[in-house]
Amino acid sequence: MIANQHRSRFVLIALAGISLLMALWAGTLRLGWPLPAPGESFVVNHGPLMIIGFLGVLIGLERAVALGRSWPYGVPALSGAAALLVLTEIPVLFPAMTAIVSSLLLVGVFISLHRQYPSEHFIVMGMSAFVWMVGNIVWLMGSPLFAVAPWWIGFLVLMIAGERLELSRLRRPSATVRGAFYASASIIMIGLGVSLADFHSGIRLSGVGLLAVALWLLRYDLVWHTVRQAGLPRYMAVCLIAGYVWLATGGIFWTLFAPFFSAGPRYDAMLHSILVGFVFSMIFAHAPIILPSVTGFAMPFQQLFYGHLVLLHISLLLRVGGDLAGSRAAQQWGGLINVLAILLFLANNALAVKRGEGRG
Repeated sequence: MIANQHRSRFVLIALAGISLLMALWAGTLRLGWPLPAPGESFVVNHGPLMIIGFLGVLIGLERAVALGRSWPYGVPALSGAAALLVLTEIPVLFPAMTAIVSSLLLVGVFISLHRQYPSEHFIVMGMSAFVWMVGNIVWLMGSPLFAVAPWWIGFLVLMIAGERLELSRLRRPSATVRGAFYASASIIMIGLGVSLADFHSGIRLSGVGLLAVALWLLRYDLVWHTVRQAGLPRYMAVCLIAGYVWLATGGIFWTLFAPFFSAGPRYDAMLHSILVGFVFSMIFAHAPIILPSVTGFAMPFQQLFYGHLVLLHISLLLRVGGDLAGSRAAQQWGGLINVLAILLFLANNALAVKRGEGRG
């Protein structure tokens, strides 16, 4: 049983990798770069491939490994299947239904975890999975992807914030501090609910919640302690701080530019300040810990990790600056270098694993 689970992890990691590469390909096409497209609707599937196929598989796999049981592997398996269905360009009904079942299982994972280890952060993470499920239902109902995107982003932000809330317990935050976190997270979810009736007002309200969560993390996260350390702890702290700043920036954008949340450069800035600046900063930060726990491969910290981190944030500044200034060239080049930074991240991780094997 254990051996089968271990083998299945590599299959799921491969699905996540395929989804990521396909999403980057589609995203590069969306930016206007002249690449071949494998299908007519391939470009518009950038979001589902990234959120469901890549991040859904990774988050589900991480939690399945943590729970140590067989059924939670259904979360990443179904997310990967949904991504493959998206690539076939069949009607959205089929990948959306598959994603709904995956997110429902993820809710079950956190219910199970909370029963075993009662804790507030599992409630937050369970709510994030519920938000993902609602977003997938909105997708199933035929809503345009810009109406689905806030739910998917809310899922990712609340999931990551719940994980950081878990670690903040080491600082023993007061009831008031914890209450501020719950209030901030609640504003995000209330805004998402409002968006179903009044889309722009809901986006603006969720933006306030995103900003509040970011400020809470900047104030109460452990990063200000670990950034003074050396090696991996400092690298992770730098990633996290940069990500929190981008999350705050995204919250401000959502609040100011809510009427533009559908298309255009401001929409690009509202999405990618969070999905690239925040989410990928979190991925960069936690990869040296999560990947070894999932794969069993050693991945010692390398100073070269700062290369993909710096490249990501410089290119994102160029991209978002181009969005706000109306410079198509800056947006395109910034986006392309975003892609190169993520590919460099993959290459640096592979190199670190190889060096880890050499040490063994």
